[in-house]
Amino acid sequence: MTSTLGLEASNGGLFVSRGTGVHPSRVIQSYELIYVRQGYLNLHEEGQQFEVSAGETLLLWPGRLHGGTSPYALDLQFYWVHFTLPAMRRAKSAELLEVPRYARIERRDHLTGLFQRLLNDQEIYGVQPLPDSLTILLMLWELTRSRVATATLDGAPQRLAASADRWIRTHFHEAIGASTIAAQLGCNADYLGRVFRTVYGRTLTDAVHERRMLHAAILLAEGKLTIAQVAHDAGFEDSGHFRRLFKRSKGMTPNAFRRLHLRVHVNTA
Repeated sequence: MTSTLGLEASNGGLFVSRGTGVHPSRVIQSYELIYVRQGYLNLHEEGQQFEVSAGETLLLWPGRLHGGTSPYALDLQFYWVHFTLPAMRRAKSAELLEVPRYARIERRDHLTGLFQRLLNDQEIYGVQPLPDSLTILLMLWELTRSRVATATLDGAPQRLAASADRWIRTHFHEAIGASTIAAQLGCNADYLGRVFRTVYGRTLTDAVHERRMLHAAILLAEGKLTIAQVAHDAGFEDSGHFRRLFKRSKGMTPNAFRRLHLRVHVNTA
């Protein structure tokens, strides 16, 4: 059975670095979507340099030489998936999607969830052309909608909002709020809140919770910690509060999420 969506799915996985090796230089005949969930990845494609950090994607094109430009970082982890567009539809499909080659993802938990779903299903059932193609199309849509948010980051207010977002990504596990973030950035909390909501379409509190939910989802999928330990590591003092927020965010309990996402294909250098 083949997909009728104009996109044909192939295999995917989760790469976990041991701090050695370099991404191989190669030319492949499929698209490769890379999504860094932790650390950073330095790549080139036909001489153009990319540093892909956590929460960012890179779409590599078929028939183009790409490879690493520096050794894998020790903390690097990234999702990857290959897909093809039939030759007769390739130009039309790419134009229709208008997918950016390099994007900073707005809804990281959504894209992480899509990758986890794809890899879990492929581990159990193998590559399934139709459902896997649908999942990859949803991934590409997340890239497309994120491009708009990335393009708005220009000017002093937008740079301030971006600084707040970066600070949240590295301090979400601490006891932080709008006043804490504003104090770190040397600005008024109310002003920062208004600017952040204008640029990102959500409050600072929502951004903190979203980052905590993303981190918790990753830990749950790895299956090494108890629910209480996951809650604490994600920045929650009360595991009951964490369970309620997680169910509201994901539509299922932490235990149900863990059972759904435990099986993924992992490769390492």
